[in-house]
Amino acid sequence: MIPRIIKFQIIKDLFQGKAIIITGPRQVGKTTLLESLREDSGIKGLWLNCDEPDIRMQLENVTSIQLQSLLGDVRIVFIDEAQRVKNIGLTLKLIVDNIKNIQVIATGSSALELANEINEPLTGRKREYHLYPLSTAELVQHSSSLDEHRLLDQRLIYGFYPDIINRPAQAKLSLMELSDTYLYKDLLTLQEIRKPLLLEKLVTALALQVGNEVVYHEVAQTIGADSKTVERYIQLLEKCFIIFQVSAYSRNLRNELKKGKKIYFYDNGIRNAVIKNFNPLSLRQDTGILWENFMMSERVKSNRYANRYVNNYFWRTHAQQEIDLIEEAEGKRYATEFKWKAGKRSALPNAFATAYPDTVYKCITPENYLDFLLDIK
Repeated sequence: MIPRIIKFQIIKDLFQGKAIIITGPRQVGKTTLLESLREDSGIKGLWLNCDEPDIRMQLENVTSIQLQSLLGDVRIVFIDEAQRVKNIGLTLKLIVDNIKNIQVIATGSSALELANEINEPLTGRKREYHLYPLSTAELVQHSSSLDEHRLLDQRLIYGFYPDIINRPAQAKLSLMELSDTYLYKDLLTLQEIRKPLLLEKLVTALALQVGNEVVYHEVAQTIGADSKTVERYIQLLEKCFIIFQVSAYSRNLRNELKKGKKIYFYDNGIRNAVIKNFNPLSLRQDTGILWENFMMSERVKSNRYANRYVNNYFWRTHAQQEIDLIEEAEGKRYATEFKWKAGKRSALPNAFATAYPDTVYKCITPENYLDFLLDIK
């Protein structure tokens, strides 16, 4: 098993009077993480798999007295696939409020976010952790920096889902199955998606625009929809942890883009499965795009796992000057360019350097990307 970074953070948070919620997309290893926590705890616990209908019945519309009877004298209760339980947030609230000296650890897919099952009932009563596909940092810890660097081309094409890492020979088949079967499952189950084919067209359109500014009404025209539908579907795709948005950075200059958006995929493999392109880098025209998406998503993981609270932006002017990533954190500003070809000269654009002095600038290439992702200070 490849150790997950948040596991050690979760262990530190045990028995602090809070329910621990582990969310994330399907197939990223939430159940495996929960099993690992159970094995390492050494404390009497109860495992509740909410895929089982009888388990769901015991957790739905239940009183605190019934919960006490169910849990008995266990110290930890592990609730897997919690999104399957109606009003699970209220059930967890009853446990936290009425059963002392017990730790609840629950996993759930994006359905928890879509149905708002957790946030309101557990306000002030939870520690929430988000599990992404495997990260570069986790794989380096598991093997070595050298091994991971050697596999960079493969990571750009096939991504970081655990099944892909553990069974690379079946990577294409697994990714196509993942994108066809699981990608929209929560959306189609919980939301009124009246046109699932339109959703698929939208995801494909976004996959082809990675690295470019996305304008909702232009995307809407491309897929034959209205702008409001596109905006709503994009918000839902974010809640399902398929994509994330980055806004334009604008503070001083009149010619800066002020309302632009860029959209990235949390996993390169999913992006390539959507467009059905697993060609090697030598046969692709989008290597620079893959590199930018890879670095953006890995940086998000690095910052999140390190509890580094960062505002992310891109910067571009109407004259097409641009910076891939602007990070603002703790009163400091960091500008980063991602260049696949190390030989290309890069510098902070003069307009930006003049308008925003004291900006720390880096150019990240395949030669130094591990330093950037492993050193998140």
